[in-house]
Amino acid sequence: MGNNIKKPKIVGEWKKLFAPKEFGNYVNDHCIIKGPNDIWHLFGITCFGGGPVNERYFVHATAPDIFNGEEMNEIGKVIDNGRKAWAPCVVEDNGKYYMYYGPSPTGMEVSIDDALYEWFGYEINLIGHPVNAVHRDHMVIKLNDYTWIMYVSGTHNGHGCISVLVSNDLINWRFVQYALTASGNAPLTPPWGAFESPYVVKRDGLYYLFVTYTNCKIENYQDTLVFCSSNPYDFGEYTGDNHNEMVVAEIKSHAGEIIYDDKNDKYYITNCGWRNCGIPVEGGVAIAELSWE
Repeated sequence: MGNNIKKPKIVGEWKKLFAPKEFGNYVNDHCIIKGPNDIWHLFGITCFGGGPVNERYFVHATAPDIFNGEEMNEIGKVIDNGRKAWAPCVVEDNGKYYMYYGPSPTGMEVSIDDALYEWFGYEINLIGHPVNAVHRDHMVIKLNDYTWIMYVSGTHNGHGCISVLVSNDLINWRFVQYALTASGNAPLTPPWGAFESPYVVKRDGLYYLFVTYTNCKIENYQDTLVFCSSNPYDFGEYTGDNHNEMVVAEIKSHAGEIIYDDKNDKYYITNCGWRNCGIPVEGGVAIAELSWE
């Protein structure tokens, strides 16, 4: 990889993008996607009072533009199925929108509604996945015309990990390997795994994996580590001792989404989280420009 690696860096100030009022009083892990008619949609964890046990649906917000300083409009709630609902990820394929969410077992819903308001549940098939390695915080990218890759947070040998699965139809997913593991002197070892909210960006033939690395204490709640690899299935083993060799950037953001503005050729990152955790917009989602240096 050598000199081809770029270092992502937040530039400019955080701006308020969205904060719910009717269906919750904060937004945690979320996803943002441009839907039909070029409308931007946000789906995110919320509830009143906070706490993962009470997070059982997603708040839905929309806006025609998310880069001009205007806030998104709260539309309603989706995926209210009476079970925990964490960290949605939405992708589009042939006019259908597929939403994946956790915690385990993975849930999947499909929408063909132009407003992305109506969602219908489908069974998802995970093949060969290790127990606890495929757990929460799904993120899906399209590798080529017939292959999709899913990244998921979990645990492996007492440390956090990011697993990677592949699919050709967005329904049947096969575990490939661990995309990122921790071991040795890696500093954080909460029982649920410290690698959270994976997000992968492809730039100039390289893959950048953004992961929030936290045990949910305020001092590291917004710590995001960025790893880089030419192989989307393998970002290595993080031991803590190899921090300087493996981590290409450190960013202050919790569960950030990386969003590309194709009209202006700019990247942005979001920040969110529980209340009283020091995030830029208390109770909401913030957005800032992201440069590559």
